[in-house]
Amino acid sequence: MKKVVITGVTRGLGRALAEELITRGHLVIGCGRGAEGIIDLRFAHAAPHDFSVVDVTEPVKVELWAERVLGMHGAPDLLINNAALMNDPAPLWEVPAEKFSRLIDVNIKGTANVIRAFAPAMVKAGRGVIVNYSSGWGRSVDAKVAPYCASKWAIEGLTRALAEELPEGMAAVSLNPGVIDTDMLRQCWAEGAEGHAKPAEWAKRAADVVFGFGPKDNGRPASV
Repeated sequence: MKKVVITGVTRGLGRALAEELITRGHLVIGCGRGAEGIIDLRFAHAAPHDFSVVDVTEPVKVELWAERVLGMHGAPDLLINNAALMNDPAPLWEVPAEKFSRLIDVNIKGTANVIRAFAPAMVKAGRGVIVNYSSGWGRSVDAKVAPYCASKWAIEGLTRALAEELPEGMAAVSLNPGVIDTDMLRQCWAEGAEGHAKPAEWAKRAADVVFGFGPKDNGRPASV
């Protein structure tokens, strides 16, 4: 059994992967902003699985959450930074400043906050893999999604730099999940998202991919 921490666990890819990993017998510890979704997960999956309401953009709250998790469960084997926002499609100059800032706060700063809170324990244990979700738009670009592209290009650079800092025996991997029919994709493509894989179907492949990561993959961009 592996201990897995996943952010953004209440819906979409985070929820689907959590459900798949629990089905496979792993211990899942997750956080999300939505209290209703967290309560639903708690009812569906009793202890030792552990779900908390945490906004990853608030570093103090992330630190307190991590402190409790590490005290109860120890360092995770796998830390998955999934929490992210997508901007409503629009030319960059039409994206309101506050919405741009919120996206950057979640997608980049939130990822850094979680790594800052959990990585020291993983380094001390001398093991573990940190997976930061990137995107096809973290390796290419498109019109009307400039804020999201900027955030995921940043995740690619952050992850590769982190990989240089980790000790031998650990790994940091940027992962492009692929194109999946989620609320986020529908935000961009509306009904055009229907023809793509559903989250539960995707999670079966994703679980195999993330559990295949090890020290050999440190710094390597990967895809599902």
